[in-house]
Amino acid sequence: MTTATARPQVARRPPEWLVPAGLIALSLVPIVAGSARLTQLTTGATVTAENARFFDSPIPVVAHIVGSSVFLVLGALQFAPSLRRRGWHRVSGRVVAPAGLVSALSALWMTVFYDMPASVTGPGLAAVRIVVGTAMAVAIVVAFIAILRGDVRTHSAWMTRAYAIGLGAGTQVIVFLPYTLLLGAPAPLTHTLLMSAGWVINLVVAEVVIRRRARAGRRRSGAPVAAVDARLS
Repeated sequence: MTTATARPQVARRPPEWLVPAGLIALSLVPIVAGSARLTQLTTGATVTAENARFFDSPIPVVAHIVGSSVFLVLGALQFAPSLRRRGWHRVSGRVVAPAGLVSALSALWMTVFYDMPASVTGPGLAAVRIVVGTAMAVAIVVAFIAILRGDVRTHSAWMTRAYAIGLGAGTQVIVFLPYTLLLGAPAPLTHTLLMSAGWVINLVVAEVVIRRRARAGRRRSGAPVAAVDARLS
């Protein structure tokens, strides 16, 4: 009489394109808004108090829209494991990093030199924008230096943080939407808090991803040692 042995169940991993697709979907919010802004600038839309700053100085906003769009789309694809194992990841990274710097530096320029209308700002929001813009630029530079040293783990962690900041505009829409639908337009201080929440949420998620990635890496690096010990015992 034979007894059937139960086969160990293997946990199914989610499709590898699920995360990049989700990130691109979230990126569509700022990308579509940026495309609408570019259309206004190129077709000569009516100048109002809300958009006058873009017509007076269009180069920074155009650089920001183009840099951010490239950074968000190509950056999302960097999270696909199959692409990370191929040369495409390295080639596209040479575009992603400069695009991210353009996005961050142009955002800083606009924060400092644009005359922001009251409807898109709030108490302390300029300071918050300067902090996150600087942090994004620094994160990209640190990631670049790390990869030059061959430190892939540090490079990956800091590029993840930079991407989280760059994706803040997409998360901010999700944060603003329920508040606006339920309570109407936020007061200036609430506007600042909601904007800040978008970046905070993304950075918290980024840190969770970074730590999970680090634990998975330690388990993989420890597996061969455990196997050798088992054979020698």
